[in-house]
Amino acid sequence: MLRRKPTRLELKIDDTEEFESVKKELEAKKRQREEAESGGVGGASVISVDIIGASGSSSTAAGRAELINERIGYKPHPKPATLPTLFGSLQF
Repeated sequence: MLRRKPTRLELKIDDTEEFESVKKELEAKKRQREEAESGGVGGASVISVDIIGASGSSSTAAGRAELINERIGYKPHPKPATLPTLFGSLQF
């Protein structure tokens, strides 16, 4: 495979203007979302309580794993620890 030099990218005035307009739109949306969250009395406080409660209970590795499993919807089913399941069916 032949290697070639990297292609040169040119930044034009139109590109910078488009970037600035998109940036302003995103900032306006972000500002509106923040105002909506702060304006909603119950929404923001419930979320912060859930986050604080979840981080406080997950101080151990098992609690953290349990929290992750709950969040992704994974419900592990432990295998029974009987001799045939551990060693198979051994016949002498």
